[in-house]
Order: sequence, then C-alpha cells, then structure tokens
Amino acid sequence: MIIDAHQHFWLMKDRKGGWPPPELAAIHRDFLPADLAPEIQATGVGGTILVQSMPSVEDTRFMLGLAEKSEPILGVVGWVDMKAADAPVVIADLAKAPKLKGLRPMLQDIADPDWIDDPALEPAVEVMMAHHLVFDALVLEPHLSALHAFARRHPGLPVVIDHGAKPRIAAGHYRDWRHAMLRLCELDNVCCKLSGLLTEAAGQKPEALRPYIETILELFGADRVIWGSDWPVVNLAGNYAGWIAQCRAIVPQADHDAVFGGNAQRFYRL
Repeated sequence: MIIDAHQHFWLMKDRKGGWPPPELAAIHRDFLPADLAPEIQATGVGGTILVQSMPSVEDTRFMLGLAEKSEPILGVVGWVDMKAADAPVVIADLAKAPKLKGLRPMLQDIADPDWIDDPALEPAVEVMMAHHLVFDALVLEPHLSALHAFARRHPGLPVVIDHGAKPRIAAGHYRDWRHAMLRLCELDNVCCKLSGLLTEAAGQKPEALRPYIETILELFGADRVIWGSDWPVVNLAGNYAGWIAQCRAIVPQADHDAVFGGNAQRFYRL
C-alpha cells in the first residue's frame, strides 16, 4: 500500500483568522476528505496520516472524528501542550482513540528554539511512550541542535523530522542544513519525512530539489525516510500528482516500497 504520511484537513471557521491568510488563495478554504479523495485515487495512495495544523486539542478531536468516519485516514498526529501540568492526562485520554498515532508541537512557531530541550517535557513523553505514540518534529534549522538533545535523551521515543527540517532551498542554503541533519541521522530513533520540500523550493526549477532529496536518502537510509504530500499546502507550489511523481523519479526503484508505504506503516504502527 502506498501511504501518504503527511496531509491536513481544516475548516476555516475554526481557525479564527489564523493561518492560512487570505493571500494564500490556493489553500484559503475548507479542506475535507472528499477534497483529497480524487488525488489519492488518481495516484494509487491507499491511506494517509492526518497531521495537525493548529495548536489545539479541539482540533485534534476534530481530526480524530474525521478519522473515525474516513477509512483512508489510517492515523492522526495531534497536538497537546506538552509542558502543561495536565498533559499526561490529556494525552492518555486522546490515546483512547485507536487512530491517534502521534503528537506534534508546532516548534517552528515557538520563539525559543531550545523549547524542546527541557526536562519539563518528561511526564508527557513518558505517557507518549506508554501509548506507543510518535513525535513529529515541525522544525527549522535553528531547532535542530535542541531536537538532537531531545531525541538523544529519549531513545525509546520514535521521532520524525517533518519536511526535511524545511531547508531554505529557494535561497540555495545547503551546507549548514546538511551538517545539522548529519548529527540527527546518527540517532537510531530519528526518521525524516520526504515532504514539504516543494513549497520550500517555490520558484525554483525541479532540479533544485534533487540534492536535498538525495541527501535525506543518503543520511537516513531508505529504511528511515517516509514520503508525505503535505497536501493541501503542496498546492502553493505544485500539485499532489506532480510531487509524488517527482519523488518517485528520484528515490531508487528498489526503495519505493519502503519510502512510499512500508516505513510509514512500521513507524506509525498502522
């Protein structure tokens, strides 16, 4: 089965003027399972991981509700304030839903790049591991040092770097990003998503992405790279079918089963 390990749904009425803003017209509207259905049917995708896009427990419950009714949603990555005093209780309650597979604090939007490197997260992490949940890391390059410390402190917690840590492809930024990713790939519990890169390369020729995709494959190996569409955000720079085709053309054929499905199935315990 081909699995899209990173996609979103949202209702604009619930976002209260938050992201995405009106100027991002391609994604400034509601997106629900019926909108994604033609995309996954056309590309042969058999299931998806629905990922949070708001720092809200209510939004997580909304996604879990969609997952109960939509067979292609194989799992949900939600949000909890992991430093809140009641975080362990909230996580345990959400984990009663069988399709909850992980949690994602929105680290890229937190002013302190070292927020994740904090013992205050310990109680939440312990409950995550007890319920076999994974940690999706929405990070930029400045967060990678603290993420390394966090992942090293919790070797039993599976961690996946979303969107390859959003390298600044459009600006040609590569060396420092690769160095930071090299440290993270040395940790066995860390994987990397092949997602979101098309948006970071907006305005560049398709060839601009190849060094980044090939570096992710080189550093993490085919058994720790997981493909995702980042739909509907991918529509800002291209389209669903084009992104999966571009990745399939770069990922060696021998690794397709792992990168485009098998790794997601194992990592998220689908």
